[in-house]
Amino acid sequence: MFDTRHLKTFHAVVTAGSYSAAARVLGYTQPAITQQIKALERAVGTPLFVRVGRRMRLTEAGEALTRHAETILDSLTAAQQQMSSLTRLRAGRVRVCAFPSASATLVPEALAGLAAGHPAVRVELLEGEPPDSIRRLVRGECDITLAFTYPGLHEHIPDEVVEIPLMEDQLTVLMPTGHPLARRRAVKLADLAGERWIAGCLRCRTNFLHECAELGFAPDIAFTTDDNLVVQSLVAEGLGVAMMPGLVLSFLRHDKITGRALDPASRRQVSAYVLREHLRIPATVLVLDELKGVAARRVGC
Repeated sequence: MFDTRHLKTFHAVVTAGSYSAAARVLGYTQPAITQQIKALERAVGTPLFVRVGRRMRLTEAGEALTRHAETILDSLTAAQQQMSSLTRLRAGRVRVCAFPSASATLVPEALAGLAAGHPAVRVELLEGEPPDSIRRLVRGECDITLAFTYPGLHEHIPDEVVEIPLMEDQLTVLMPTGHPLARRRAVKLADLAGERWIAGCLRCRTNFLHECAELGFAPDIAFTTDDNLVVQSLVAEGLGVAMMPGLVLSFLRHDKITGRALDPASRRQVSAYVLREHLRIPATVLVLDELKGVAARRVGC
């Protein structure tokens, strides 16, 4: 293995034309230059220079090393600059895996703030529902996972994963605008016991069924879909009502829909998850800080 210091000295001697000239360029003494070249020749196993009269001439090995030295040193310089950018938050790549309603609300706002302050930090957005999204984090498929959990759900979090609570997301009921209960500011879940329902993802659906069971009724689930826009379209057409997270109200696309909070309030916890060791990576911490800032501005956090 070559010592990069010796390689830099060799390149300086070739460029400057002599040991003494290289010493002046590098700020070394001439004996120090001589010792470094000798050390490099020992590593190579053959002389790199021969003296012809009062001048130094490259050997065949020296000429071969010259062709590579500049490329090697340029690559080292580029590597040092990239490492400096990463550690100073000027650059980096962060993969974020988020559930759909977070991808449509928290993430875009956080990325806008990130782009304004640190445009060289690139974020790759993946989509996934918990608990699979947390497993993807552990498998190394992403760097940050946004996930949610409901009260009473015992989430197993591996020891190497850190949970960072972001906000509480209040659950709402989506109903057609002309629905009799749409005139109320909040609705009781029990008052909707006789409705047809559109249910969401497995975790949301499980919590929904649990809350209904606590109130003593089994809901008539007419449709199930993980797509929030499909849920909205079904509700808009009067095909049922839906219990949805409050984040969904941020991107309602149908004027035929009214969203009302539940009474008593029901909430889910939204958190970011990251491998403990990744908290030492500046770009990852920067993205987490943006997400925390966005979540703190949300109602109910």
